Amino acid sequence: MQFQKAERKKSKLRLALTGPSGSGKTYGALLLASGLSNKIAVIDTEKGSASLYSHLVDFDVLELDPPYTPERYRQALKLAVDAGYEVVIIDSITHEWSGVGGCLEINDNIANAKYRGNTWSAWNETTPRHRAFIDDILACPAHVIATARSKTETAQVEVNGRKQVKKFGMKAEQRDGIEYEFTIVLDITHEDHFAMPSKDRTELFGGDPIKLSKEVGEKIKQWLDSGSEIKPNPKSESQDNSAQSMNQNTNSGRVDPVTEFENFRNAAEKAQSLGELQGYFKTAWRNLEGTPQQQQAKGFYEVRKAEFEQENL
Repeated sequence: MQFQKAERKKSKLRLALTGPSGSGKTYGALLLASGLSNKIAVIDTEKGSASLYSHLVDFDVLELDPPYTPERYRQALKLAVDAGYEVVIIDSITHEWSGVGGCLEINDNIANAKYRGNTWSAWNETTPRHRAFIDDILACPAHVIATARSKTETAQVEVNGRKQVKKFGMKAEQRDGIEYEFTIVLDITHEDHFAMPSKDRTELFGGDPIKLSKEVGEKIKQWLDSGSEIKPNPKSESQDNSAQSMNQNTNSGRVDPVTEFENFRNAAEKAQSLGELQGYFKTAWRNLEGTPQQQQAKGFYEVRKAEFEQENL
C-alpha cells in the first residue's frame, strides 16, 4: 500500500444517454459509437428499434427478449466481449430494472416467496445481482454506451403553508444513483433532440447543448486515448491474500449503510400504507444508527409520510 502521483490513464468509455421515448437515444448512441470504432455490437431490448438505423451505421445486434434479468444482460455483454467488439451499446438498461423479469419484479417475487412480502428484506438478495451487472459494465474491456428511459421527477413540497407537487426535471428509469457509474451522462430532450451533459468528467462539453454525431464520438475517443499507458501492477501473494480476506470480511458483514438506505428507499416507495412505511423506517433507523444515511432515511420517511397524510385528507 502506497501513494503515487495522480495521473490520468487511457480508458474505455462509460457513457449513459437518458431521455423519454422518441428523443433519439438509439440514434444518438449509434452515431457516437461510429466515432469510437467500426466494431459495434448492440444489445437491443427495444423490440428491434436499433435495426431501424442499419442504414446509418454498420453494426451487429442481439435482440434480448424477456425475462430481463441482470444475469441475461451479463451474458449478452460477455458474448459481445468474447466476439471482439470494441463498442457495446446496451439499449436499454431500463428493462434490467423495471422490465419483465427485471430487478423490481425479481425483488417482489423473492419477497413473496421468502420474506412474507417484505420487499426491503428481499433487496439483500436482489441488490448483489444488480450490482454484478453494473460491475460487469465498469470492468468491460470495450467502450460501453448505455441508454435509459427517463420520466418527469416530481416531489411534494410546501409552498406558503400548502402542499404542492413540483417537477424537478427528468429522472432515469433505473436504480437511484446509476449516474455515478458513468464518465459521461447526456440527457436528450424530446423537442429538439439536443443532448445536455448532466455529468461530464472529460470536461469536453462545458455544459453546452450537443448535437450527437460521429464527430462527437471521435472527440471523446481522442480524450480517452490521450491518457498515459496503463502499467501492470503485479501484486505479491500476501497482497492477494489480504485483499481476498478483506472481501470475505466485507461480504460476511451486514449490508453497508449506502445499500441499507437504498433498500429502505425502495421499500418505502412501494409501501401501501402509513403503517407499512413506519415498520420499514423503524428497522432502517435501527440498522443505520450512527451513519449519515440515518438522517437521509428520516428525511425520505417524512416525505412519504406527508404523501400518505395528504391522501387521507
